[in-house]
Amino acid sequence: VVSGGSVLGDKTRMSELARQERVFIRPSPSGQVGGGLARRTRDAVILVEAWGADVVLVETVGVGQSETAVARTVDVAVLLVNPGAGDDLQGIKRGLLELADVIAVTKADGELRRLAERTRGDYAAAAGLLGHGDGVPVLTCSALAGEGLDEAWEAVERRHANLRESGELARHRAEQSREWMWAEVREGLVEAALAAAPVALRAAELEREVAAGRALPEAAAQEVVRAMLGDGADGPG
Repeated sequence: VVSGGSVLGDKTRMSELARQERVFIRPSPSGQVGGGLARRTRDAVILVEAWGADVVLVETVGVGQSETAVARTVDVAVLLVNPGAGDDLQGIKRGLLELADVIAVTKADGELRRLAERTRGDYAAAAGLLGHGDGVPVLTCSALAGEGLDEAWEAVERRHANLRESGELARHRAEQSREWMWAEVREGLVEAALAAAPVALRAAELEREVAAGRALPEAAAQEVVRAMLGDGADGPG
């Protein structure tokens, strides 16, 4: 088990932004939660929106193909990729592309500029193969040189405006809320079950059985569920 949490890397990397009076940065270690976001990230977004924030940027921990929770949290998802990440289309993850509203190839400066342009072409081709066509802008940018940032932000604003004007934004947020409710139900059930000593003890016993190869994970999981519901099964089949 890897633990230890964040070292507040967000603020150290964004030294200029962190000093702005109108900017609030909240590092949120994801812990053992999958999907790239901390469990309470959505609550934090709602809180700062109620406080009056004009723009809320949510950065994931960068977990790759399983980084899907962000799509259930934000209005516009921006996929950031490094130069060379799409070489021969092998590094391109279809799942992430399907979730992206804007794709930005970063570090497009110096010796990496040509490679960044080639990566942009790879991702544009991949987006076309997935049926996105011209719907998903694929851009290059450089924070170091200050190039392409305005264009990237304009692409985000255009996407948000289109969603709002078409009514898709309201439907998108409604679906997000529904999915988040069921995510909380799942998390709450697990927490409630493991808070009960008999279930926790049985779950620990089943973990040992699975680790030793004496029980199948699926069967053990089903027994944990039955124990949570109070069905009292004898053991994994």
